[in-house]
Amino acid sequence: MQASPSFTNAFNALLTTANAQARQLEEDGVLSLALPLDGGDPLQLLPLLEPDRDGGATGGDGFRFLWDGAPGLCIAASGRAHSLELSGPRRFELAQRFARLCLSRLDGADEGLAACPPQARPRVLLAFGFFDAPLEAGPAAVPGVQAVLPRWQLSRHGPHSWLRLQRPLGGGITPRSVAEELWEKARQLESHSATAAPLLPAVRVLQSTAWQDRYRLAAEQALALVEEQRLEKLVLAVRQQLELSEGVDPLALLAPLRRTQGGSCRFLWQRQPGSALLGASPERLLTVRQGQLRSDALAGTASRDGGAALLASTKDRLEHELVVETILAVLTQAGLQPRRPRRPRLARHGQLVHLHTPITAPLGGLDPLTIAAALHPTPAVAGLPRREAISWLRSLEPFERGHYAAPIGWIDSAGDAELRVAIRSGTLRGRQLELTAGAGLVRSSAVEQELQEVQLKLGVLQQQLNLPAQTSSRSIT
Repeated sequence: MQASPSFTNAFNALLTTANAQARQLEEDGVLSLALPLDGGDPLQLLPLLEPDRDGGATGGDGFRFLWDGAPGLCIAASGRAHSLELSGPRRFELAQRFARLCLSRLDGADEGLAACPPQARPRVLLAFGFFDAPLEAGPAAVPGVQAVLPRWQLSRHGPHSWLRLQRPLGGGITPRSVAEELWEKARQLESHSATAAPLLPAVRVLQSTAWQDRYRLAAEQALALVEEQRLEKLVLAVRQQLELSEGVDPLALLAPLRRTQGGSCRFLWQRQPGSALLGASPERLLTVRQGQLRSDALAGTASRDGGAALLASTKDRLEHELVVETILAVLTQAGLQPRRPRRPRLARHGQLVHLHTPITAPLGGLDPLTIAAALHPTPAVAGLPRREAISWLRSLEPFERGHYAAPIGWIDSAGDAELRVAIRSGTLRGRQLELTAGAGLVRSSAVEQELQEVQLKLGVLQQQLNLPAQTSSRSIT
């Protein structure tokens, strides 16, 4: 069957763009091409972006990413065109340098095509560890930062979708082969635009670890530090391990969160096959749009019907104000002029409600990751004073935090960025799902009340992942 003239003309325009951009690239440069799509849901279509199992034309490395802010921005990505993994105190600075270098080499990527809207811009994807470096090396250790310029990027905001392919030239990869690969994948995705998200099988929780006794002991030690005024606040976390009745696609766990966690941003970070970070974060570390920065103070939690009591709680208002004051001080020290509303508001996320204060400021000429380095970790996920709190977390928590409560997100070619705090999250490895949650301890805290808050968060997350309660439990060993 012969292609229509319009079809042929559209491909020829793409090929012309590919050749023009390739002539501007340095040796071993990355060719970045984008096409608009008719429809297409990134969550549903992410499996179709994954590389061929036989390592064919697309090549396989196991990386995939999902950023699901529906009805806002959604991004699905797969494969690596360039990547960075490192640990150490300069991780934010080096990640910013990596992103700037990668994205600056893609300037002019869309010449000859209709101007791409913001959602179609190329992005470097970012996942930080909570700490600068893991305590122990090993395949499960989380580096201080992972940064990826993805091979495939499918983005959508509202009804409009764009597919982007980024391939280093050389070794048989030519501008024509990249244009053909992008064209064929776009046609494939459009033909599957009505594909349903992966269905969650009838998975049950067979066993779960008991964490309460160990939490009580650690919380009592933390409160003693607060009473002795060695700390103002400490956010102590627990980790619960669930053994599932069978393995499950992490996308199938994420899909229901659109319904139950509509105010949050759902995310997936899969560094390699067999292990995936997933969750639904209600907390924004920072967003940068057209030079304007926003950061969220989110501290103080209650069940959905407990909003009035939360606003009236002296303990929760104190805990929240500590977070607000710290964020304001950090931004002011960085040379910004932050603004805040006079009083916190209530933010509802699924079955939980939080005290929420949005803080905004013009960013000026500062880099987003420079501000992120100054903000992380906020008192909402670590404590005060920050350095002492971080040290005590290493001592009192009997597990590596890994990605928990660390920044995850992206930065694009125009300097816009978004980083969420990876709370309400878990790590899936085969049939093992690890859920992590924490609560802030201040002078007016009571251990049993904080335990109930952590239990509420873990239970809500398990329920919203559509995982029925376990049939038995076992103690942590």
